[in-house]
Amino acid sequence: MKVSKILVSQPKPTTEKSPYFDIAEKHKVQIEFRSFIKVEGLTAKEFRQQKVSIPGHTAIVFLSRHAIDYFFTLCKDLRVTIPDDMKYFCLSETISLYIQKYVQYRKRKVFYGNGHIKDLAPLFAKHKNERYFTPMSNINNEELCKIFDANGIAHSEAEMYRTVSNEIDAEFINSHDMLIFFSPHGIESLFKNVPNFEQGDKQIACFGNVTADAIREAGLRLDLEAPTVEATSMPAALDQYLTKNKK
Repeated sequence: MKVSKILVSQPKPTTEKSPYFDIAEKHKVQIEFRSFIKVEGLTAKEFRQQKVSIPGHTAIVFLSRHAIDYFFTLCKDLRVTIPDDMKYFCLSETISLYIQKYVQYRKRKVFYGNGHIKDLAPLFAKHKNERYFTPMSNINNEELCKIFDANGIAHSEAEMYRTVSNEIDAEFINSHDMLIFFSPHGIESLFKNVPNFEQGDKQIACFGNVTADAIREAGLRLDLEAPTVEATSMPAALDQYLTKNKK
């Protein structure tokens, strides 16, 4: 089936240099953007119900910039003072640098991995006596807890923010020839907005193994999956797909 109208389930790029715009011009297709999900923080009252004391910890683990924003926002609402000697462990260097938005950045108290949770294990082992706290979304990450438990490290987690579906008009969604997803939450949002969604000839693409699994579990046909050896990004994979589609 010819693809002429594509819906990317992310916010519209803020820069004109986005590869999606180049693809639209190159292949003469219309690409629209609409975030299927949004992130919102818990209220102080909701957090208190989890009965977790942040001051009882000596180290914080951040897996995303969302976690940083909602952690410090809630601490402010709860009137919790973060001590200067608090240590921070981040999933990547990019996330660690984002901490500067809220606290003075000091290398001696900020540590980071290479983007994978397993990379944090050696750091935790070197600081085994810390009491770790991880601000989580409503989707808890069991891999992190397993690392702590396997090393006998004191830790606790609490939900500080959650991912929820955005309301999107069903007719708008169905007007596209291809839908591109980046998380299982996007698939959940699709069915919330279009309960009787039928794929038919509509093409579905995704980025990431977890999202791919969610698409298949939902009984949908996955037409384009990234990353691949030849295409490490979604735009690159889409460019290749549209080129082959023309032939």
